[in-house]
Amino acid sequence: MWIIQHRNNMGRRKIITKNELERIRKILIIQYKPFGDILLNTGYLPVLREKFPQAQIDFLIQKPYKTILEDNPNIDNLILMKKKKKEGFYHLSYFWERIRIIQFVKSTKYDVIIDQFRNPGSAIISLFSGAKYRIGWKNKRWEWVYNYKVERDNLRYYSRAKFDLLNPLGIKEKPHNTYYKVKNSSQKKIDNWLNENGLLKKKIIVFSPGTPVLAKQWDLDNYAKLGDMLLENNDKELVLLWGPGERKDVEHIYERMSKKPIIALPTTFNEAAALIKRTYVYISNDGGINHLAVAMGTPTITIFGPKTNPKKWVAWHKPIHKYVRNWDFKKSDYRRTRDKTFQITPQMVYEKFLALQQILENGNKT
Repeated sequence: MWIIQHRNNMGRRKIITKNELERIRKILIIQYKPFGDILLNTGYLPVLREKFPQAQIDFLIQKPYKTILEDNPNIDNLILMKKKKKEGFYHLSYFWERIRIIQFVKSTKYDVIIDQFRNPGSAIISLFSGAKYRIGWKNKRWEWVYNYKVERDNLRYYSRAKFDLLNPLGIKEKPHNTYYKVKNSSQKKIDNWLNENGLLKKKIIVFSPGTPVLAKQWDLDNYAKLGDMLLENNDKELVLLWGPGERKDVEHIYERMSKKPIIALPTTFNEAAALIKRTYVYISNDGGINHLAVAMGTPTITIFGPKTNPKKWVAWHKPIHKYVRNWDFKKSDYRRTRDKTFQITPQMVYEKFLALQQILENGNKT
């Protein structure tokens, strides 16, 4: 009965009044994973801070992802949630950790919850938070939790679409950049490595072919063919960037190329950002590191399989960020053939590179 009445009382107002906004003192943003999605929240944080200069703005994330936000000047506190599995040995600890977070959030007495995650776990945290204003995305199963809910736009770059969830606070989208701070120690390490390999003063292209989501990984032999095309026709150098468990992917590409690229040193996430910051053009699969390149202001070309919409996951509104997708190659085609080329040829990507290079030579980066 309580739940039915609770649902009937939710979502009646669309905008929080000016007088109510002036009384807001504590705000919690929820987006506890993964890397790329967390990073895409950083675009609106300066605008949120400008709107609430005296408020405490906290962010709830899982502990492995704290590097994304730990040096962000617009956040007061990171609320770290331990990453626990639901199954097996961790089953009980998973629920104890959720209870701990719920108790902490409730005791902190936030005025506003901004749930960017749209997940059952985040909805439960929002529900028991005690916050007067609970803002979340429309979701048939969980939207009753929120008294301010917004339709999610899947045809805009997600850092832009995330602004929509701030509309009840009187905030509209503004031109912005995502933000990630490269530590001085990371940049120094990368610059030393670039110098040792004769790359510091050269224009380098970086491939990042690895991904934990194999359905997003473009064919490695195609990466090798593209690498040969780039090195044969340009005065650039090619670096193969890799993360944990991805060394074999870059070695595969290296072995199949005629003119050999340079395999990057092992890097932390922050060191990878430092390398990307020094990069002329970054080419990768759809994934979180691509969003890092955007935050670094590095021109990108992203290669998409049939399962993801580039309109949501590429900063295509800026001319220095290009993508390649064969729209004739459907999800059903991939399920049937497991064709890792996604029906995208190296020539198609190379043509995007030439178009991007023209933009860079003309100095049009906005």
